[in-house]
Amino acid sequence: MEVYGKKNITDSEVDQCDFICIHEGIVNKVIKAMPKEQELLDLAEFYKIFGDPTRVKILYVLSQSEMCVCDIANLLGMGQSAISHQLRVLKQMRLVKFRREGKTVFYSLADGHIETILAQGMEHINE
Repeated sequence: MEVYGKKNITDSEVDQCDFICIHEGIVNKVIKAMPKEQELLDLAEFYKIFGDPTRVKILYVLSQSEMCVCDIANLLGMGQSAISHQLRVLKQMRLVKFRREGKTVFYSLADGHIETILAQGMEHINE
């Protein structure tokens, strides 16, 4: 069976140690460097946002230009309510910000980190 063009790896295909030996120096060093449990949970939630293709498309669109909901919906061929819902999720996760100009609300990426994450992800999948 293939997943995303790659073979699934079974347990029998994963190399393992032939005997149990704990390298305490390495383990202790890593324990000291590990973030707190809540930080890891927050990081996992952050990356879940990128698991939805519509949200990734919206983030990519906003990496190119600030846009209003109408323009994003038109560009992606979706309804404004669907785009608004996804923008609300992205805003709650602090990935996008907005500004109001009269009756129009323009969205943009919250900061340069989001663009970097998208670019690095694209670089990784295109390797």
